[in-house]
This record gives sequence, structure tokens and C-alpha cells, in this order.
Amino acid sequence: MGKKLACIFCPSNILGGELARSAKRGASPPSFPRPRPSRGLQPAPACAMRRAMTAHAFTLSDAALSALPSGALHWPDRRLLCVSDLHLGKSERLARRGGALLPPYETRETLSRLDAVIEATQPETVICLGDSFDDLTAAQSLPEPERLWLARLMAGRDWIWIEGNHDAGPVDVGGTHRAEVTLGPLTFRHIAAPAATGEISGHYHPKFSLRGQSRRCFLLDRNRLILPAFGAYTGGLRHDDAALAGLMGKGAIAILTGPRAIPCPLPDRP
Repeated sequence: MGKKLACIFCPSNILGGELARSAKRGASPPSFPRPRPSRGLQPAPACAMRRAMTAHAFTLSDAALSALPSGALHWPDRRLLCVSDLHLGKSERLARRGGALLPPYETRETLSRLDAVIEATQPETVICLGDSFDDLTAAQSLPEPERLWLARLMAGRDWIWIEGNHDAGPVDVGGTHRAEVTLGPLTFRHIAAPAATGEISGHYHPKFSLRGQSRRCFLLDRNRLILPAFGAYTGGLRHDDAALAGLMGKGAIAILTGPRAIPCPLPDRP
């Protein structure tokens, strides 16, 4: 596994308060040094610095990546955001098939979370790693307000739908549809291939228990990253399930989602 990158810490933004106090005293507003941009990047706003404090930065195949607390993956150098297993329309599919009647709000909740992470990262490219809809009928049945919301998020971006086992790609909502896509040293696909390297995948909805609480997590080793499910109504598979344990190599870690992205080492298999 590549060298871990250090997070960037910054103090709280005090500019607004200082300006107000200066105005009351009649003094000139204080001056603050402008942040210097990193090589090839624009100056980072305060929200980006706060995000760096809660994300987990790492490298995979020499690509500098960041696991966000939301369960999304950020590749800053490519201005790319990746999410997996949105499962939009799950409550509609369950009701249609005579299953449990769940409150039909998960699509809005998932889109709201996706909207927030897009606003925070401002990606040029968004990759959805398959199972974006619970099935193709769910994609076709997406209510008009949610369809317009999704269209707004996609506008002006290179939006790539990777085929999943629940959907073959929602062909009527725009974007590009691929079985998999390779960008630089990384390949994005729905289901991990055992012999792959530099691979980003989803499908398994991995989870990890910490202090008795099960949390969605990324799984990372020197060859691959498996993303957690991003959708609101999604279950999960324990990190030590045979299907996942057989994919992850020695030195693998789980990166837990939540208020902060927390890396936790996985026990090596005997």
C-alpha cells in the first residue's frame, strides 16, 4: 500500500468576526494572507480544508485519493468524484414486487447526500459504480422532481454510469454508460476482479463493527479499493465475510464512514 498522505489542518474561519469587530472600532479591516495554491490546483476554500480534516487520504497505484466520511471517493488531481450502489428507487421496487412497504423517501435522501458532496468537491467527472437504480423499472419510474434534481447534478459534468448487477445503466437519464472505465492508473468497475490491481469497485456494501456499532466502510489494500454503498436503503456485508476476505490482501484496512473517516486495520488471514 502506498505512503499515506497527511491531512491538512486549518483554524476556523474567523474573518467574518474580525471584520465586524473592526467596523465597530472604526479601524481598518485586518488583512489576511491569501492561501497559496498547491502545484496545479486552485486555492482551497475553507470548506475544502475542513473536508481534509475529516477525510482519509491515501495512495493507490500512485494516485492520490481521499475517502470521504460520506462514503464517496474523491480524486482531487482529476477533479473526480466516485460513489457506488445508490440503489435509487428501492422502496418503489419492493412495493411493486409485494415486499416490505418502506417510506418512499430514500431517493430524496440519497440525492440530498450526493448533492452535498458534489457541492463540497465541485467535480468535473462523476462515476457511479453500478447499482445506481434498484432495477431499470425503478429508473424509469423515478418521480419528475427527483429526475430534475438528478439532471441538475449531472449538468455540465462528465457523468459515467457503470453497469451493475441490478441495472445495466439507466440509459434514459443521460450520461455515459460503460461496463468499466480506466482513467490513468485506475480501473473503475462494479464487482472486483480477484487478480486486478489499481481497481476501484463497489457491489458488496462492506461494513465494519467498531465498539459494537456496525458502520459502512471502504476496504483498501495495496491493489484495490472497495467502496461502501452510498444509498440510504442499503444493507451491508461484514468485512470478514468470505466473499470480501478472499479479495483483500495482507495489510488491508477498513476506512469507516461517519462524522470522520476512520482507518482501522483488518486482521490478516491465517
